[in-house]
Amino acid sequence: MSNSLQRSKALFALGDHLRHYNSEDNTCSSLKAAIDKALILNGWFTQNSVEMAIQNWGEALQEQKLSQWVSQYPLSEAKTTHTIALILAGNLPLVGLHDVLCVWLCGYHALVKCASKDTALLPYIAHFLEKETGENRIEFTTEVLTGFDAVIATGTNNSARYFDHYFSKYPHIIRKNRNGVAVLSGKETNEELEGLGHDILDFFGLGCRNVSKLYLPKGFDLNSIFGGLYPLSDCINHPKYANNYDYNKAVFLMSDFSFLENGFMILREEEAMSAPIACVHYQYYDSLEQISLQLKADQDLIQCLISHFPLDGAIPFGTAQQPHLWEYADGIDTLDFLLKLSS
Repeated sequence: MSNSLQRSKALFALGDHLRHYNSEDNTCSSLKAAIDKALILNGWFTQNSVEMAIQNWGEALQEQKLSQWVSQYPLSEAKTTHTIALILAGNLPLVGLHDVLCVWLCGYHALVKCASKDTALLPYIAHFLEKETGENRIEFTTEVLTGFDAVIATGTNNSARYFDHYFSKYPHIIRKNRNGVAVLSGKETNEELEGLGHDILDFFGLGCRNVSKLYLPKGFDLNSIFGGLYPLSDCINHPKYANNYDYNKAVFLMSDFSFLENGFMILREEEAMSAPIACVHYQYYDSLEQISLQLKADQDLIQCLISHFPLDGAIPFGTAQQPHLWEYADGIDTLDFLLKLSS
């Protein structure tokens, strides 16, 4: 069996393992211990959000989906001498896993620097893969990165400026802030509106794929947005989320901004794409042609687009945090970037 095929089979096994995670099952005790550690390290992580991330990855790593993804690339031709530095975000559970898997599938050595509050789950995944294949190609470090051939770094707009300067002489992918947006027609079903609620509030809205901006037709009933969000109202019981909600509401009140709120979410008419935690911006549009032009102009700010309109790249309501393996962050094909290092 080729090394590339062996690595693919290991991913099948990982997906099966994650799909069948059960905290009451003794065979899952090591993963449960990693989850418990992750909850201690990061106050934003909850049992529900970590298990949601695990299930999402379990569904993504199904054999048919994996085959559809990797069959597009000449993985067996990759030279395995490269070391790729990965600087990962830590805002969501397992948020950097896709980059790790891309490097690992190529047979390269991954030199991984996790966010300081997200150092439990990815090492567990790495250990699982290495046990399946006998390959030790994923190294975690807290030291200054040295001895690498290329870098993939994810962070804020501020950190991206530092990354651009520091890694300019290396082949690199540098990711900045992006946001999820949704374009509504006013004819959405209750199910779609509840799906939008998840697109907004899953993982407390901390992800770059979470919807932070709504484009609405004039006359749209904003109460329907609150209706879709209502099943997720328990978020206000999380101390960190509640503190952000209270703070942002107070800032808006003191600034005399107009807004609507329902006790756990704020809707504010605002052109800015990015919104603070516990807040979603909305803007009205006149025509589909107008909004298409707007989205094209802002494409570098958008991570994903939610709509049932036939807009370029639009995905269904409720799927923002369930991207396919071939839906790359910032639209940059990570596997293609990595494989070109061998050419």
